[in-house]
Amino acid sequence: MPRPPLPPFTAATAAQKTRLAEDAWNSRDPASVALAYTPDSRWRNRAECLTGRAAIEAFLIRKWAREHEYRLIKEVWTFADNRIAVRFAYEWRDADGAWFRSYGNENWEFGGDGLMSRRIASINDLPIAEADRKFHWPIGRRPDDHPGLTELGL
Repeated sequence: MPRPPLPPFTAATAAQKTRLAEDAWNSRDPASVALAYTPDSRWRNRAECLTGRAAIEAFLIRKWAREHEYRLIKEVWTFADNRIAVRFAYEWRDADGAWFRSYGNENWEFGGDGLMSRRIASINDLPIAEADRKFHWPIGRRPDDHPGLTELGL
């Protein structure tokens, strides 16, 4: 089933695709998020390599079981044809209550149906004090009036 917007991307459709991905990840619903990827999608996330929706869903279940209070912002870095590069930051706390801001870059490649066939992510975690958090919206979709990464100086 097609997943618009479809490639080739424009500035507007790349931004729309990025926001849809951000919204999906902020839902923290692994099964729903996995549907945005081709059945044989290939991932590299940090040092972990995955193939296929089932592996993606299992990965996301593990991820969100340990990353509590997860809030994510994505921003387009560049795009061309069927590829989009984004930068992102997300805040979360671990089971002991320690807070982190994770920064990273993702390279995305899409099939003609708008499903992501490849995702390559590089991510670094920075411990932060709770007082240094910048992402304060209720769990779920980032409100439209909440600043993005550039506006937050990240």
